[in-house]
Amino acid sequence: MPLLNKTASARRPISSADLPPAWSAARTALTAFFAIDGFLFAAWVVRIPDVRAQVHASHSALGLALLCVSAGAVATMPLIGRLCLRFGSRRITVASLAVFSAAVVLPPHAHSVATLSAVLLLFGAGYGAANVAMNSAAVDIVRELRRPVMPSFHAGYSLGGLIGAGVGGLLAGSLTAAWALALSGVLGLLVTVGAGAVLLRRPVGSTPSRTVSASTAGPSRLPGARWLVLLIGFTALCSSYGEGSLADWATLHLTDDVHATASLAAFGYAAYAFAMTLGRLAGTWLAVRFGPARVMPAGGALAGLGMLVAALSPSVPLVLLGFVLVGLGLANLFPLAMARAGEIGGPSGVATASTLGYAGMLIGPPVIGFLADAISLPVALTTVATASAGSAALSLLVNRPASKDRARGETVA
Repeated sequence: MPLLNKTASARRPISSADLPPAWSAARTALTAFFAIDGFLFAAWVVRIPDVRAQVHASHSALGLALLCVSAGAVATMPLIGRLCLRFGSRRITVASLAVFSAAVVLPPHAHSVATLSAVLLLFGAGYGAANVAMNSAAVDIVRELRRPVMPSFHAGYSLGGLIGAGVGGLLAGSLTAAWALALSGVLGLLVTVGAGAVLLRRPVGSTPSRTVSASTAGPSRLPGARWLVLLIGFTALCSSYGEGSLADWATLHLTDDVHATASLAAFGYAAYAFAMTLGRLAGTWLAVRFGPARVMPAGGALAGLGMLVAALSPSVPLVLLGFVLVGLGLANLFPLAMARAGEIGGPSGVATASTLGYAGMLIGPPVIGFLADAISLPVALTTVATASAGSAALSLLVNRPASKDRARGETVA
């Protein structure tokens, strides 16, 4: 009889009174970490033309240098996953953001492609470490709050990117890249200290070890779960291919192909980041209202259409419109993929999917660079549309088993 009561209680819908407060101190602090991560990355992105001119790099050489950002990130991620398990994702989040804040200061001081590549390797290591640690901490908070709030953390990242790109565009004519990135690094360290003091307080849940063990035990009991996590990772890879490509090449596309001014080109990335922020702020509502199985394919299709407009249009307004559509389309693909990976595979699933996902940033910039030299940058950017279509198709596959899994669970129960 007690077992039946426990089962009935588990099936009872969760009311708002049963849930913890939607915004906890830990959620606020972690959102601040996501935001400063996006700010620092955008502060670097809008200064890529200045750094390229300083080291006299061709498209291909710049693509190889930018490859080091993703190479450093992807190479670091498996190690960071193990460190999170040993020392806790929150501690690693704070340490990683400190490294990233220091590394963002270095690129303007490089005077050759080789030196820039070495600097960007460290930059990428800090960036990748921060993203794995933050997403691991976010999974724990989502589980504790029992709300699908993962898009809100990534909205913080996008908002930070929007602010970083906007501020970078405003300061492009008055501050050198060295000064702008130095100030960005100082801001990053200040946020790391302040938000870190909050994040490192008592863990969100009172029994994190039991939660983690339950999550990691799940995948071995679900047939094909490991393959499903891999498909989720490739879905995220297609999405991050677009994100990485736009971050590194959107500004150059506007200056070199559409002949926009440097300040206006910086706002091209800002328009993309603004659209992505809006999409992620609405992400939780969209996921609840329509379900990830509809939101993710629709987002991939919208991003593909937007990229074709941005890559092939000859006017600045149309290019900016295309970037907005890409931002709206890609907004929730990555966070919903991470949430699905956590649902299927627990922390190990998130680690696998995020590593594959961020590998898209390793593939994107050099592919765009080589194709730009071989054909043209606009044609090279159409590969983002292809990747977006791929993410739409894969998201149909990774969400199809969700209903079957739930139905199976209800039948067994």
